[in-house]
Amino acid sequence: MIKAVLFDLDDTLLRLNLTAFIARYVAGTTRLLASVARTSPVALGVPYVRAFLAMDAQDREDSLTNEQLFNRTMLETCGIPLDDPVIADLMSYYETQIVPGFSGGLVAARPVPGAREAIEAVHEADLICALATNPTFSLDCDRARMGWAGVSEDDFALISTYSNSTRCKPSVRYYQEFANQLGVRLDECLMVGNDAARDIVRPDCGLRTAYVGHARPRDAVWRGPMERLARELPDLVARLDERDG
Repeated sequence: MIKAVLFDLDDTLLRLNLTAFIARYVAGTTRLLASVARTSPVALGVPYVRAFLAMDAQDREDSLTNEQLFNRTMLETCGIPLDDPVIADLMSYYETQIVPGFSGGLVAARPVPGAREAIEAVHEADLICALATNPTFSLDCDRARMGWAGVSEDDFALISTYSNSTRCKPSVRYYQEFANQLGVRLDECLMVGNDAARDIVRPDCGLRTAYVGHARPRDAVWRGPMERLARELPDLVARLDERDG
């Protein structure tokens, strides 16, 4: 029985040029950290990429949160302690005051048609609504992108961030941890996402996915645009519940 609907964010609820956003975000971050460390932003490029790849690695054996691993990798590779209160305050200012202004230009961020209606359909069905975005950013950074999508924290029972996750998509451990925090089983969740590689996981874990991207993945239980999902969500949930017996 479906009890929770988990939405991805980027290119699911929010249409944007994600590559352009990440490039702009990283450029601003490295400039800020370089000013603190009195070094060149270019010198921080490789350490930043290494820290990101460390979080995203699917063969990890550690039990650190993604944030802890990112911070440790940055400290080891360039000597910058991101958990230092002064640096943490600078990063918080950057993500709350500067990053929200990144929506224009090449980033071209705007809400996905039907996204607001799909979220409302979940609430109207009295299901848990959660934001299962790939947890490589802070909550402040997620808030900025949520604002561009026309959604807010109030819409979701839980939002995955690099502070509350120990793995990234498509790791089953990421999804299992997220479901555990919601108090449901994976087979009681319906994932809504656009990435056939990250939002659809192996069938034996129980998680099912409604796919709103442009490919035709065989393992999705539903495929189509978000606007249609918003209309068909109650019927989809009813069919899945009936199949579960």
